Amino acid sequence: MATIAVLGTLDSKGHEHAFVADAIRRCGHTPLLIDAGCLAPPQTAPDIARAEICPGLASLPEDRGVRVAAMAAALPAFIADQAKQGRFQGIISLGGGGGTAIATAAMRSLPVGFPKLMVSTLASGNTAPYVGSKDIVMMPSIVDVAGLNRLSRRLFTNAAGAICGMVTAAAAQGGDATESDRPLVVASMFGNTTACVNEAMRLLEQAGCEVLVFHATGTGGRTMEALIDSGMAAAVLDVTTTEWADELVGGILGAGPARLEAAGRTGTPAVVAPGCLDMVNFGEPQTVPEKFRGRTFYHHNPQVTLMRTNAAECAELGRILAEKVNAYTGPVTVLLPLRGISIISTAGQPFYDQEADQALFHAIRSHLKPGIPLVELDCTINDPAFAAAAVQALLPHLSKVTTRG
Repeated sequence: MATIAVLGTLDSKGHEHAFVADAIRRCGHTPLLIDAGCLAPPQTAPDIARAEICPGLASLPEDRGVRVAAMAAALPAFIADQAKQGRFQGIISLGGGGGTAIATAAMRSLPVGFPKLMVSTLASGNTAPYVGSKDIVMMPSIVDVAGLNRLSRRLFTNAAGAICGMVTAAAAQGGDATESDRPLVVASMFGNTTACVNEAMRLLEQAGCEVLVFHATGTGGRTMEALIDSGMAAAVLDVTTTEWADELVGGILGAGPARLEAAGRTGTPAVVAPGCLDMVNFGEPQTVPEKFRGRTFYHHNPQVTLMRTNAAECAELGRILAEKVNAYTGPVTVLLPLRGISIISTAGQPFYDQEADQALFHAIRSHLKPGIPLVELDCTINDPAFAAAAVQALLPHLSKVTTRG
């Protein structure tokens, strides 16, 4: 039997959360009802009162926006601490706009793999601001979370069963000692670097590592950075740094200005390469901003249009990459594939542009701090020799630090 946190704004949705708590009991688990309400008294008695979470809440003006902001600020640390103490093993919440914002802020404070389920009126829209880089399951509430009826009862019962199933599965899995003893390597990959990462993964697994691959689509990069920050990663194979092209030029797959920083903050051993910095991502052709008219494009598929970065952009990308790596406190090596940084930038391919590539490589060479190993290879990024060189550079770095995982 596990304990499951039922987190909600019990002043407006207390009856609904009490219903979910009862459904959890019927499944054989223990609910822990937590009140994150901000204004009226709770409709049902909580196990953890709002004053325990945010002691100064009652002294704030009775303004919904002010109090929601205060609760959202206080709740994550409280929830993370309670989970760390083992107070509960899973968490569920129901909410509209305000409730979703409050509850998911708390859920994002919990580690990846910890069962989390948000039943929300916003679940069928843009959930990125609520999910962030965590594995929050967003379930559409279909109807508003406003009372109990024949449909909401069915949906809330399903949600209770889902979180109970997640908690049960997590407990059944337990800890695999042989797996946890393997160094965990995180790697960045794009369709245009798949061959490289697949070969590197094969070699790393042969060497006794476990490899997690993140798709460099903005969310993937942010998630990888968050996992590195968590301390789970023993090493980083960051050969697909393409998200910086979108961040700099204005594409749709940027990962934010902190991309490439987590390994530096944590001292995690790393190998870095300028994979796919030849491309900026847009949607369908008509979505490409008018200011880019006349540039070189490649239609990856009907929904994705790639734009070739030019020499000036590549020079700036090289500077950014080098300066990010200069801040690394752990062992790091930079690798340059001189014959192509993606499938489509090699000789004879649509994005082949020696001037742009040379601008990129020159900027990396010029700005990289002396003493940081820079390995230049006369091959493409997807050549097996490049993957082998990346692994050969990473494994000695990994042996110098205490394995975390």
